[in-house]
Amino acid sequence: MFLDKVKIIVKGGKGGNGMVSFRREKYVPKGGPNGGDGGKGGDVYIIADESENTLISFRYKKKFTAEDGKDGGSKNKTGKDGDDLIIRVPIGTIVKGYEDGKILVDLDEKDKKYLVCRGGEGGKGNARFVTPTRRSPRIATRGSKGEERALILELRLLADVGLVGYPNVGKSTLLSRISEARPEIADYPFTTLTPKLGVVNLSDGKSFVAADIPGLIKGAHKGKGIGDKFLQHIQRTRILLHLVDISPANPRSPVNDYLDIRRELELFHPLLAEKYEIVVGNKIDITDEEHLRFVKSKFTERNINIEFISAVTGYGIEGLLKKIWQLLVKISGEKVKVRPKEEYQLVEVKGVNRRFDMRVQKVRDGEFLVFGESVKRMIRKYDLGYSDAFDLFLDILERHGLTQKLRKSGAKSGDTVRIYDMEFEFRD
Repeated sequence: MFLDKVKIIVKGGKGGNGMVSFRREKYVPKGGPNGGDGGKGGDVYIIADESENTLISFRYKKKFTAEDGKDGGSKNKTGKDGDDLIIRVPIGTIVKGYEDGKILVDLDEKDKKYLVCRGGEGGKGNARFVTPTRRSPRIATRGSKGEERALILELRLLADVGLVGYPNVGKSTLLSRISEARPEIADYPFTTLTPKLGVVNLSDGKSFVAADIPGLIKGAHKGKGIGDKFLQHIQRTRILLHLVDISPANPRSPVNDYLDIRRELELFHPLLAEKYEIVVGNKIDITDEEHLRFVKSKFTERNINIEFISAVTGYGIEGLLKKIWQLLVKISGEKVKVRPKEEYQLVEVKGVNRRFDMRVQKVRDGEFLVFGESVKRMIRKYDLGYSDAFDLFLDILERHGLTQKLRKSGAKSGDTVRIYDMEFEFRD
């Protein structure tokens, strides 16, 4: 099973609640407030891990939540912060916002890490609310919720060499011969239904990664066959190893096969056609001399250099691997082009500058409703079961113009004012 695109829901941990507490010590009859703050909720990170190579672990688990912070304690003890959650994905994973599809980060390097959701802040204990006029406050705030968002994880394989070509030209056979990869091999179209990676070990500890990119045929960029699903993976490769079937049994022209696939790459994205490539004619073991000369002449007419191998017998493979390595060394300092800047912009996540949202609506004569996102946040934040906290809550609303808004809406002394599930009498 190969999974290269998934939707997940991630959520930061909730902050712990602050505590209302007072000193209770022998010989200290009037101990002051000592309620501690709540711990911060855990953050959620996504990290590129070289031990992962597919997104299959996300097939059934779709929701990820960091640990909540612990509540504050007495004696000014701060609650423990929630542990951060680390989500491990393969190198080459792109993280997008689900709603707008914009790219948040490209995890194209080992151990590259990105913060996707922040945990909620811990609430404040009553020791934080001491003022010269409020010596024993019974006020504590609740921890805030962690951020929550839906994401798309999209895997684009990282490989030094991408094997491309029509079905049944021998890509899987070649990959199985030069590496430990064991792709499915059979004599029918689309034997390989998922990209396969293999590590090619050379002498002196040299190695490179090769990928068999399946399903390319004429019209793949429009969705024909299964190639359009995997064309995106070719973007990550440094070199394209373009295999063509040169045997007389091939009913198509090897040159036309090559040109067809080149055209598909260009139509999918022009950058794919600009990649370094090595053209390889496979199945020389079942090709006679006359047909071989004919094929070679057709490529020569178009100024295309072609190597000849047999993936089955191993003929020519040693020289091919040497040529691949030499090219990889030559271009080692070059950065792989993925897409132009105008198509690929990382989204800078900025904080939201919120105005205090409080609105007043006249429901009927003598009854008014106070509501708004900021008011709702205040209710969630403060434990209004304590009278001091409720008074502070009303003071904050008053500082943001509650009385003026009620007057403007026509409220008079004695009218009923409702703030969500709370109700009180307006006194002007």
